[in-house]
Amino acid sequence: MTRLNLLFCAWRSVRRRASKLALTGPGVLCAALAASALALPVASRAQPSPLDSTVVEARDAARKHDRNRLAAARAALQAGNHPLTPWVEYWDLSNRLAEVQTAEVEAFYARWPGSYVEDRLRNDWLLELGRRRDWPALARDYPRFRMNDDREVSCWWLFTEHLAGRDVRDAARTAWWAQKELDDGCNLLATAMVDAKRFTPDDVWRKARLSLEAQRPGAAKAAVGLLGNAAAREAAEAIDNPARYLRRSSGSSSGPTGASSARLAQELRGLALMRLAASDLDAATTLLNGDTLGLDPVLAAWHWAYAGRQAAFKLSPEAALYYQRALALLHGAEPRSANRRAEELRSAAAWSDDTLAWGVRATLRNSPPAQRWPQVQRLIEALSPTEQREPAWTYWKARAVQAQAGEGPVGEAQRSEARRLLDSIATGLNFYASLASEDLGRVPSLPAAPVPLTAPERDAAKANAGLARALLLVDLGLRDEARREWNFSLRGMTDRELLAAARLACDRSDWQLCINTAERSRSEIDTTLRYPMPFATDITQAASAAGLEPALVFGLIRQETRFMPQLKSSVGAAGLMQVMPATAKWVAKKIGMDWRNPEMISDPQVNLKLGTSYLKLVLDDLGGSQAMAAAAYNAGPGRPRRWREGPTVETAIWAENIPFNETRDYVKKVLSNAAIYSALIDSQKAPVLRPRLGAGIGPRDAGAAASNTELP
Repeated sequence: MTRLNLLFCAWRSVRRRASKLALTGPGVLCAALAASALALPVASRAQPSPLDSTVVEARDAARKHDRNRLAAARAALQAGNHPLTPWVEYWDLSNRLAEVQTAEVEAFYARWPGSYVEDRLRNDWLLELGRRRDWPALARDYPRFRMNDDREVSCWWLFTEHLAGRDVRDAARTAWWAQKELDDGCNLLATAMVDAKRFTPDDVWRKARLSLEAQRPGAAKAAVGLLGNAAAREAAEAIDNPARYLRRSSGSSSGPTGASSARLAQELRGLALMRLAASDLDAATTLLNGDTLGLDPVLAAWHWAYAGRQAAFKLSPEAALYYQRALALLHGAEPRSANRRAEELRSAAAWSDDTLAWGVRATLRNSPPAQRWPQVQRLIEALSPTEQREPAWTYWKARAVQAQAGEGPVGEAQRSEARRLLDSIATGLNFYASLASEDLGRVPSLPAAPVPLTAPERDAAKANAGLARALLLVDLGLRDEARREWNFSLRGMTDRELLAAARLACDRSDWQLCINTAERSRSEIDTTLRYPMPFATDITQAASAAGLEPALVFGLIRQETRFMPQLKSSVGAAGLMQVMPATAKWVAKKIGMDWRNPEMISDPQVNLKLGTSYLKLVLDDLGGSQAMAAAAYNAGPGRPRRWREGPTVETAIWAENIPFNETRDYVKKVLSNAAIYSALIDSQKAPVLRPRLGAGIGPRDAGAAASNTELP
């Protein structure tokens, strides 16, 4: 950026004008100039090494388990002192791990101390030690495991602690309940805890229900198997043939064949009921409404909540009613304090956070205001403490408390609590932080720019061996390995160190690493690193030509690809705006673009023209709703058309009820990104979110044009 242009942009940033600047005027010029300056890459290594190709060959050999090629590559890189030698040594050793001894592993640790591959190998070695049942070696090595992100390793270690006579019941139960897939470590731990009577039947049945909730029938069967062979056989039939099992067992008070426990009979019917609800919710709720299952109120409440969750996925209006039935069964008619109600819900019903969260969503969407807010508050207060701190639930709890505030001192205390909750999340740069800030009557603003990085701070980032290895892996096309090395190297960094690392990535035009790193800082926020604007001129021109606000396009691209045009999804979406080949062909025909060379889909200018044209078509088809357009861009236009059916609700409620986790997160981030980019493009604007949400979302107006069903 020239000195003259820098002076112009600095002058413009402080000059106050009554009229708003046009998006194609000086604001975009400054944005483009700033992005151009930010995008200037620093020099890579002075001279690429001839051994670089050997690293890529070694990765291929590792995937194919070609030990001879790996050994040759390792020898060549060791002789040439290549900076990625630790990675090739790791691939070689991990391919032989079942045969090596502790001394060779320890020698690897000693050669590469503090590196990502040292800790990655330790993870692999701890799993191997568990398979070998070498408990002393596992207990010695585990305390050095820094990532500590492998649940099976945690289970192996907890098992060694149990063998040592230490009380690990709570930690073991938490690890086992959270286990998704069957693995040897957690299963052995659970078996030992049941045999030692440290896990109760209640723990086992909760694990079985949680497994079915996560669509893991094998894990549910394995859990029940801990209670004996007879229970295992009954569970297999209940899970595999739920309708037949329920017909056979309903109304019986004697329990399963060979079992005298009424509890066992109830739980097995409950497992069958869950499997039935997943395929035929109406049949399951009909059985729940009858008296044939013999479930006690606590267990019946659990299954009504599960039915509510299944109905909430379908945006069924009955979902909120099912949760209401569950709460009524659990708490009865006796009034209780909010804290007592929440504690009962956590300890007695043991609903998962996910089930409770869907209860909040369904209640927001389908309950009338008089019933909505008390039930929303009760469900949020039953979430785990960690989940309650999520901005979404803090925001909706504040809304619930505010809505129930009456007159007098009690009402004022409720309003004060609502303001406190909103204030606790209002300083972030996310969807609910923006809503909270605006609900408090504040004009949102971007964080103040931090003090510029010093030369020593930037030099320290360049000198970080882990970051350097990650960037070299990027250069060689090994992006997954690069991401893992990079993220490991960020551990324990201060805000200033994170900003220096982010700047290093931005200087290399790796916007994905740049943004993801900058988002980790807490007290020092650099919006130019979190929200960079590469391709500013191309994006602005394409958006304007399509009749779109550039900020919306910037916000969408930031979420789609982090401005990385070379990325390609597993399903074939390509380019800055991740356009699918079939969509590209359809749009090209629609706008009269020559499409004889489909490879052009990855060219930034072509991709932007296709993507913005499609986004505009979707936006127009959905009545100008940015939320529905974002959902359509991510999940296809047919889905938001279905999701808008039902009651008309405020857009934040509609977005929170999107059944797909990815799309729900996508919509909220695209809209909050767009609000921030609007303020970055034009400093006269505040990053307000609510105008983007509109008046609400509901069924298409009767007088509106029919849906464009040709849209792919």
